[in-house]
Amino acid sequence: MKSPCASLLAEVRTFRQHHPEVRYVDLIALDIPGHFYGKRYPIDMLEKVAAGSPLKLPQNAVLLGAQGGLFKIGDYCFNDGDPDANRRLVPGTLKPVSWESQPLGQMLITSDGTETPIEFEPREVLAKVLERLRHKGIHPVVAFELEFYLFDKKLDNGQPQFARDPLSGDTDDQPNLHIERLSRFSEVLDDMARTAKDQGIDITVITAEIGPGQFEINFGHDSDGLRAADWAALFCRSTRGVALKHGYRASFMAKPYLQHPGSGMHVHVSLYDGAGNNLLAAHQQQALRHAVAGCLELLPHCMPIFSPNHNAFRRLGATVNAATHASWGFEDRDACVRIPESDPRNLRIEHRLASADANPYLVLAAILVGLEHGLETQREPIAPLNEDRASGTDFPLEMLDAVRAMQHQPVLRDKLGAEFVDVYCENKRQDHLAFQQEIHAREYRWFL
Repeated sequence: MKSPCASLLAEVRTFRQHHPEVRYVDLIALDIPGHFYGKRYPIDMLEKVAAGSPLKLPQNAVLLGAQGGLFKIGDYCFNDGDPDANRRLVPGTLKPVSWESQPLGQMLITSDGTETPIEFEPREVLAKVLERLRHKGIHPVVAFELEFYLFDKKLDNGQPQFARDPLSGDTDDQPNLHIERLSRFSEVLDDMARTAKDQGIDITVITAEIGPGQFEINFGHDSDGLRAADWAALFCRSTRGVALKHGYRASFMAKPYLQHPGSGMHVHVSLYDGAGNNLLAAHQQQALRHAVAGCLELLPHCMPIFSPNHNAFRRLGATVNAATHASWGFEDRDACVRIPESDPRNLRIEHRLASADANPYLVLAAILVGLEHGLETQREPIAPLNEDRASGTDFPLEMLDAVRAMQHQPVLRDKLGAEFVDVYCENKRQDHLAFQQEIHAREYRWFL
């Protein structure tokens, strides 16, 4: 078996053989708000990193706010000397970038698996959850679904404009699910799909969603939870790039239009034992009920993860498939936790609450912790929506309330890490307060 360095070096050299025109590679990782940060490396220097040379970036890059600024969080950022932290290359993620004007490559980097991982790095948080589940003999299989909007490339006084129908030249302002919309936008959608596959992402179904210019992409089920989350993160990056190339803007913003449906991140999760048996199907699906109960118990405390910004809370309570209470149901898209119809082998939950702009590593980590907690406590869930349309428990609908609900929740502090919970909550609190510091034109209209 090849050593990690030998495998990485072979990956870089093979890439160079296939793409001799590429001179630089972006080394990228996801920060807390779900944005990529990193460095652009000459490809010959990347070979040295693959061979074992140190790869270091500032630790505090993970802590950036939604607008890229740094907040004082404990001793981080302003009292710690802004130290570097080790990163490593993620094998199998070195791919060409086709949406830029110049030949380029990109590769994921992470602190997980290094000697001193960053406790609050999103990928490291998920890696620890997955490792703990493996030690318990629990092996998740995961699939993401992401909704997004296409807008016209030009904004109108900062406001998004409907994408123009390539066939008619008119704005695509009629919400519908018609298959013809896939045909009319096939050029950009096909390029998005092709580019995603070039990135190693297993995309499957493409759907025209209800909103104008809104679409959904499904990814294949994967037994590697980290890779499944990698796919979701990388798809957002490549899709934005491809859209610009075709004269559009692609956005995963949770609620770009008040009058139209928001965009969600739906996550399908099955749990298997080492022999391949579906754990959720055990004891006439009693384990499924326990897992659902755990998800619903922790859901109100995970809202800063599922709705990570001010706009994401606008999506909640909308008229189309957006819940206002922690609920579950069989084949019910109004539920936060939906149980799709399936045979026992493929029995799974579909977690539907997160917004499309949430951090996929953290969303998956929070869902898995909820399932794990439910299997441990073995409690019965509330009634499903199929039995009681009013069933459900409240969850916070405003960021500061959500942060308070998350920060001192003992199960989350134990299973996601107390350091992560404190850092994440303070990041969200500071982002929210920074958002409130700008006076918008509406306030002058109302109060001047």
